[in-house]
Amino acid sequence: MTAFLAAHWLDIVTTILGLAYILLEYKASVWLWLVGFIMQALGIVLYYQKGLYADCAMEFYYITMTIYGYWRWVHGGSHKQPVPISHFPKRLVLPWLLLMAALWATIYWLLVTFTNSNVPLADSFTTALSLVGIWALAHKYLEQWFIWIAVDVVTCVLYFYKDIPFKASLYGLYVVIAVLGFYKWKRLMQAQKEQTVTPAASASAPEC
Repeated sequence: MTAFLAAHWLDIVTTILGLAYILLEYKASVWLWLVGFIMQALGIVLYYQKGLYADCAMEFYYITMTIYGYWRWVHGGSHKQPVPISHFPKRLVLPWLLLMAALWATIYWLLVTFTNSNVPLADSFTTALSLVGIWALAHKYLEQWFIWIAVDVVTCVLYFYKDIPFKASLYGLYVVIAVLGFYKWKRLMQAQKEQTVTPAASASAPEC
């Protein structure tokens, strides 16, 4: 048992942090960024040890985005207010799809050319899509949940294959929470709209 824990302690710790992270994201809590920062710092070590080089490199981007995401969630709204949940702008869909495809191809080529990765297609796919997903999360777009569902399904299978069982199981749970999270955020967004409309309606109401 001791040998097992010694071999998998990073997997276990990042799994626990990852569960806390997704639950905070489900609640749209700004604390998810602090938990994410710690999780990603440990993830750099874990993924390097397991030969998931694209995932390892991605953690450095994630750490940068946690700082940006925290700032945007707290000060990114109008008049430096917390940013509200909103829809992914339609004008950005095609550019981001093209960017994701370019990232996927580039990362795949880098893995095949410069590493001994035996899962370059899946590793590069989840990496490229996650780069887009964390940006969408930082902007608090509702549709970011669709991105994470795709990432989580592929990552769950990939991590079981790479013998990271705890984190693989976590990503399986992520799929379920991501589906629930979409509907949770959708309700929160509707509540935001109602809160915005109600004060405006009250202000325009005629005095008796």
